[in-house]
Amino acid sequence: MDTRHSPASHKEKPAADAVENRMKIAVRDIGIPPRPTILSQIEQEAAKDEPDFLHLARLLCQDVGLSAGIIKVANSPFFSFRKKIPTVQEALLVLGLKLVVNTIAGLALRQTFQHVPNMERFWDASAATAETSAMLVREIGGDLGLRPADAHTFALFRDCGIPMLMIPFPEYREILASANQEASRPFTAVEDEAIGLNHALVGAELAEDWLLQRDTCLAIRHHHDRAVLDGEHDVSLRARRLIAIAQLAEYLIQQRTAQSQTSEWQKLGSACLACLDLREDDLPALAEACLPPTAT
Repeated sequence: MDTRHSPASHKEKPAADAVENRMKIAVRDIGIPPRPTILSQIEQEAAKDEPDFLHLARLLCQDVGLSAGIIKVANSPFFSFRKKIPTVQEALLVLGLKLVVNTIAGLALRQTFQHVPNMERFWDASAATAETSAMLVREIGGDLGLRPADAHTFALFRDCGIPMLMIPFPEYREILASANQEASRPFTAVEDEAIGLNHALVGAELAEDWLLQRDTCLAIRHHHDRAVLDGEHDVSLRARRLIAIAQLAEYLIQQRTAQSQTSEWQKLGSACLACLDLREDDLPALAEACLPPTAT
């Protein structure tokens, strides 16, 4: 029986809203890192009718970590350019402004949490998921209503709440391990039960403070929510497809590498495929087209 409009369900929504509001207060108590100034400077230049690539390159070169990161991305196997890209200016030209700006946001995010120990594998996995997400959007085509750069940004920021929760909650790594193996309950339910917060809500708050697009923020907030993927809530199709693309990218990487296994595809996979108008037997060809031979 459909009870979505019953009196009981009307009572449940205010209760759920109250819980979320308490969580948001707790997030503010933890503290959200401010948006890096260099990100605003680069976005302002990139938004001009005729951006000055030399000025952009100079801005990036002021930060050794960002400039090295952009060059590393340009030379990654996902792009397979015919020659090595040696400079920031060349990276700007071959990657395009939109992808560069989004990549810088992800690199700045990593720098913001460089004080959190033992996170190298996490950041590498986020980068691989982002690159694969962008490739999937290119391969599947324009019917999705997504741009590769937007899928890339979402995947970079999707789990940004995880490093935010590492410092105030020393037990959080163990909580993540339990959530990764949870076969039936939502990932975030395990976090909520243990600490009264979850990385999806925390990450969405950071994304809003960093001025990411609304659909990206919504997708971060709901990326473990099966009901959202099924279209049962007022979340845009675009946001749902961002969630589905990144989840598919993560799953393909896990299948290729046999690393960082989780139960998320078991819980969300069929909804992701439906959201993307794909079938299970489409996946081998997508993996072949979108994953480099050495994906890690």
